[in-house]
Amino acid sequence: MNRLVVMRHGQTEWNVAGRIQGSSDIDLDETGRAQAQSAAPAAAAYEPVRIISSDLRRALDTARPIADIVGVEIELDKRLRERGYGPWEGLMHTEIAEQFPDDHRRWRSQEPLLNPEIETWAELNRRTSEAVRDIVESDVEGTAIIVCHGGSARQVIGGILAWDQTATSALSGMDNAHWADLRRMRSGKWRMFGYNLGVDPAHTIGSTPLGKSQLADGKL
Repeated sequence: MNRLVVMRHGQTEWNVAGRIQGSSDIDLDETGRAQAQSAAPAAAAYEPVRIISSDLRRALDTARPIADIVGVEIELDKRLRERGYGPWEGLMHTEIAEQFPDDHRRWRSQEPLLNPEIETWAELNRRTSEAVRDIVESDVEGTAIIVCHGGSARQVIGGILAWDQTATSALSGMDNAHWADLRRMRSGKWRMFGYNLGVDPAHTIGSTPLGKSQLADGKL
């Protein structure tokens, strides 16, 4: 592969409520389904030859409208799931602060968490990197669309650009049904040409993707 489009899933009810989703299998809400449909023509314009999705429903149902347009079968990969948050899943931030004050403080300050039931960033990076390596090292040429989650998308992007964890964690989360555009140069190195790209709701469904942050050389 010489181009990757890394997309975050559409909105869910838990997104709106501020609940931690993690590896919980939550459906898109009505807005999320509309976001997926609106984003699909712009994503399909990249002419993907592969579409790889997390196996969680919110990612799969975001990928499905793209696959319907281009006629490419969706490949499921559970290694692209969101970070597993264990006992935090389903809780709002205020509830986490009340029930897990020490780790909540660590989380806010981007320090490693102590709860062994919560996946570490290093563990998330390792499994997403394995998934992406299998994609980019395949013999298939062209563009692949990866549909996953906010946290796993950051790790995928940071991994492909060879960023350390500090730089990867500093990358802001993408909006629902938005994506990053990464391309492999002739040198073999990857660069990011756009981040948090999406369809402007003021335009028609087929409008050109607009980026809130255009990054020419993969730099923050």
